[in-house]
Amino acid sequence: DYDGNWIARGLINPASRLRIRLYAFSAEEQIDETMWADRIEQAVARRRLTGPANPQGGERLIFSESDRMSGLIVDRYADCLSIQITGGALIPRVEMLIREVTAAAARHQTPCQRILVRMDDATVKHEGVSEETLAQLRSFTTLDSEADSTVWYQHNGLEMAIDLQDGQKTGGYLDQQLNHAAAASYMADRRVLDICTYTGGFALAAARAGAKEVVAVDSSERALEIAKRNAERNQLTNVRFDQGDCFDDLKERRERGEQFDAIVLDPPRFAGSRNQTNAALRAYTRLNASAVDLLPPGGILVTCSCSGRVSRADFLNMLVDVGRKRGRDLIVLESRGPSPDHVFAVSCPESDYLKCIVVQVI
Repeated sequence: DYDGNWIARGLINPASRLRIRLYAFSAEEQIDETMWADRIEQAVARRRLTGPANPQGGERLIFSESDRMSGLIVDRYADCLSIQITGGALIPRVEMLIREVTAAAARHQTPCQRILVRMDDATVKHEGVSEETLAQLRSFTTLDSEADSTVWYQHNGLEMAIDLQDGQKTGGYLDQQLNHAAAASYMADRRVLDICTYTGGFALAAARAGAKEVVAVDSSERALEIAKRNAERNQLTNVRFDQGDCFDDLKERRERGEQFDAIVLDPPRFAGSRNQTNAALRAYTRLNASAVDLLPPGGILVTCSCSGRVSRADFLNMLVDVGRKRGRDLIVLESRGPSPDHVFAVSCPESDYLKCIVVQVI
C-alpha cells in the first residue's frame, strides 16, 4: 500500500478491466507450480467430501474465486474436461493447469480423456486477448472434431447431451442439477411450461417424474435441437419444444387463454454489472408476473436467477411485488441455491449467485 505495507501477491494484466488478480495473501507464499498444484488438489478433494463421484456424471471441479483460483473454471462431463479461462493472466500457465487438473481428476477416480479449452467472446474483449493468443489457447483442445464437441453424460439419471464448443457457460448448467430433480418432485400429473429450457434440464426431469405434458421453450434453435435429442434418447414422449422469446411467449399464451399447473422460469443472467441491477429486477418482475397470470390457484412456480448482482433478498422482494400487483399470495416451498460442487467463498459474495425459489401460487 502507500505506506509500504505488504498486502498480497497476484498476476497483472494491463489490458484487463480487472488489472490484478490476487492469489497469495501471505508474504511467504509464492505463485508457482506448487501453489497451483496444491489448490487444484484441494478443489477436487473438496468435491469428494460428500462421497465418490459418478465417472459418467457431471460436476464442477474448480470455480474461480470460490476455490482461490481467480480466472479458472473447470467442469467435468463424463470423461471430458471443459476448461473455461476467464482471466487472461492465466493463459501462459494453461498447459501446466491442464496437466494438474487432469492428474487430480484421475487421482479422485474420475479420469478424463478429452479436453476442451474455451474463452468466450466477451472475455476475449475484456481481457485484451489477441487472435494469436486465442489460437494458442485453443490448441490445447484435444477433441477430434466439431461433432466430437457434443458430449453425453448422466444427469439425474438421464442421458444428456451438451455442446461443449458453442454451448452456454462450459456447455451445460451443472449448478442446476439438484434443482432440476427438486422441481420435478412437484410436477407429477401437472401440465408444465418450462421457459428458457436450454437443453431440457427442468423439462426432461419433469417429464420423467410423471408430468401430464411438458411444453419447453427457448429462443435458441441449436439448444432446442439438443433438447429434442435428449428427449428421444430417454424415450420421453410427453414433452414438446417451442422456439420463442421468453417474454413474448408468455404474453401470447396469456392472450390465447392458456393455463398451466406449473411453470419453470430459468432465464439468462439479466444483470452483468451493478448498473444493470434495477433493470434486471424490472425484467424479473415482468417475467414472473406473466407466469403467475398463467397459473391457477395452487399452481407451482419455480423461478430462478443466476445474476450475482441480484441478491436473494432482492429477488424475494421482487416476488412480493409480483404478488401485490397480481393480487395473489405466493407461498415459498423451497429457497434453493446451486449444487454443492458450486462452492462459494464468503470473501467473494458474487460467487453466491444462483437462486431457485419454488413457490405455490394461491
